Amino acid sequence: MAKRVAVIDIGSNSLRMVIYEKTSRFAFHILHEAKSRVRISQNAYQNGGNLQEASMQRAYDALENFLSIIASFKARKTLCVATSALRDAPNQKEFLNRVKNGLGLNIKVIDGQRESYLGAIACANLLPEQQNALCIDIGGGSTEFALINKKNILKNLSLNLGTVRLKELFFDLNDIDGAKEYIDKELSVLEGMDASVMIGIGGTFRAISAALLTKSNYPLDKLHAYKPSYDDFEEFLEKILSSDDDNLKKLGIKSSRFDVIKSGALILLQVFKKFKIKELLSSGVGVREGVFLTDLLRTSKDRFPLNYNTSVRYILDSHVQNLSYANQISKVAKELFDLSANKLNLDKKYRYELSIASKLCMSGNSIHFYSNNKHSYELIQDALEFGFTHEQITLIATLARFSKRKLPSSSHIERLGSLLPDEGQLNALSYLLSLSVALLSHMPRNIDFKLSFKDNTIEVESKNSLYLARESVEKLEPLKNSSLQVKFL
Repeated sequence: MAKRVAVIDIGSNSLRMVIYEKTSRFAFHILHEAKSRVRISQNAYQNGGNLQEASMQRAYDALENFLSIIASFKARKTLCVATSALRDAPNQKEFLNRVKNGLGLNIKVIDGQRESYLGAIACANLLPEQQNALCIDIGGGSTEFALINKKNILKNLSLNLGTVRLKELFFDLNDIDGAKEYIDKELSVLEGMDASVMIGIGGTFRAISAALLTKSNYPLDKLHAYKPSYDDFEEFLEKILSSDDDNLKKLGIKSSRFDVIKSGALILLQVFKKFKIKELLSSGVGVREGVFLTDLLRTSKDRFPLNYNTSVRYILDSHVQNLSYANQISKVAKELFDLSANKLNLDKKYRYELSIASKLCMSGNSIHFYSNNKHSYELIQDALEFGFTHEQITLIATLARFSKRKLPSSSHIERLGSLLPDEGQLNALSYLLSLSVALLSHMPRNIDFKLSFKDNTIEVESKNSLYLARESVEKLEPLKNSSLQVKFL
């Protein structure tokens, strides 16, 4: 696979382009992203699904600019897919040929089943693992559904429900009852599907999640894997349906979505009524990521290897300059956790987060050595994007931030407390990571000491002096409300 790959997604409402760069076999990050709201399906549904000339020209012009951007990044491969608007259009070949002959771009029109699969693959691979989750992607012309259990896609399908389609067929005529009847008829094929978690992909779900996140003073500025309150979300949908443009603006909805947000909100409300959803999860990934992943993972059945996380690997590839040292810190931290977890009343589930924080705690060195802990914290918060809950991201970033001498500050805990473990467990985890870094101050080629636990004391045995380690351990802030000691033998 090429190191740089561009993906273009031609939707009914918007054209989107992303350029990905691989940093190792399965690790990647985004180099550039562009979006144009060309509304290629505008007035199509009122005209037998036929694409209109003005819409096709807007899309052509946007694609021409996208290809210029792709060329500037020297991407070696471009994957372009089109969804509902083109697959429904009787005159699709006119547009496909115009783009191929004029721009040299081959567009692959995918069916609804493939579209729903691509969105589901992105969610299954790039969100925290979910059980019994319904994935919903509301587009301009269609809505895709998929039932996901852990990494398995149990069922996926596409329905002729979309924000632009409903706007032109019903909302422009003020026929809301007709829209509800149409939606419910389409949703009837979902009988027998059961889910307790809903994963929202499309622009409607993201727009509402973003508004709720902003208004709630949520401590983490990250939409991917955000869990909005079900009750708040449902209430917000009702407010949207009864709002004029001024009130939509007050609700935090962008003006570019004013004309389609109500039809999207109605689709979601009718889906809510059909399923007993208990939890909502916002996805920052969808069809584009699915297209990229099915290419990246084509030799591994569209899944990452077991226990592999692409975001962790990307940070290690790009920002950790001494991988051997990072792995040593992780190894020592896990050993200290295993020795002292019972004594410190640590939940065993935090061993994983401690391990990841240990590997990444020096990543900020790549930005600025003298403020590396601060930069490690910010880098982890931003770049630890895929496969983690917000609680995990916040804990890993916090442990990295305070991995030298001091325990997490009270102001830090107060600001992010809703996403962190209780203070006792947080301090214990922080101390174990700082102790691991201190014990390896001399950066040995191989770990040159043995650890044991006896009488509330971590014992460190070595044939070497460990002079720097002894000095560093003495400087650590003592663990609060604990008689834990460190003794060099």
